[in-house]
Amino acid sequence: MQISGSSALVVGGTGGLGEATVRRLHAAGAKVVVADVADDKGKELAAELGIRYVHTDATDENSVLAAIAEAESLGPLRISVDTHGGPAKGGRVVGRDGTPLDLDGFRTTIEFYLTAVFNVLRLTAAAMSKTEPDAEGSRGVIINTASIAAFEGQIGQLSYAAAKGGVVGMTLVAARDLSPSGIRVVSIAPGTVNTPAYGKAGDQLEQYWGPQVPFPKRMGRSDEYAKLALSIIDNDYLNGEVIRLDGALRFPPK
Repeated sequence: MQISGSSALVVGGTGGLGEATVRRLHAAGAKVVVADVADDKGKELAAELGIRYVHTDATDENSVLAAIAEAESLGPLRISVDTHGGPAKGGRVVGRDGTPLDLDGFRTTIEFYLTAVFNVLRLTAAAMSKTEPDAEGSRGVIINTASIAAFEGQIGQLSYAAAKGGVVGMTLVAARDLSPSGIRVVSIAPGTVNTPAYGKAGDQLEQYWGPQVPFPKRMGRSDEYAKLALSIIDNDYLNGEVIRLDGALRFPPK
């Protein structure tokens, strides 16, 4: 799919992975809309690049629809990349004191990291399905963000691993569901990525995780996610796949 001239929505576009993807898409000529809840950062990024920012709650239908409408005002929506985050409640299924894992915390994690991803997926897919296809019948591509925790969730990560496992499970089914409309669905499953959100703690995380990565022996970089996202968009034969981006890292139990 041609990136230049396409309208692109990046949900969670002010975060490390999202911002890097926004910058790459903008540089490639896409008409980018940043959708997030970090208003100050979103407006600053939009002003710097000359793009659009829309305050967007990924869990809310009307909020996502408003972001989609903004993207459609720039041209047919053909690219959606979802990197949004949210609160995640950790803990063992049963704590050392015998207390079961908090059910509300589990529900909250699922709401932000799975249900909200589905919300963005279904609404962007519906918008794309109404656009004119290109010469090969393609209408768009949707990229979701999973995690290697979906495959090797660590002790205390049950809620997060379940949510990301759900994203993995949706990928092929959604790709099959949307194939008659010419819409591709691919998920990226990052390993440990040292994003600006960690601040000074990123140095400590680098010292801990870097030596555990087979190669290269460091944490991932946000721009490596962005480069993969653009490769997925560009390559029409990538569909229904979950791509690990982890330097061959496999999470240990803890």
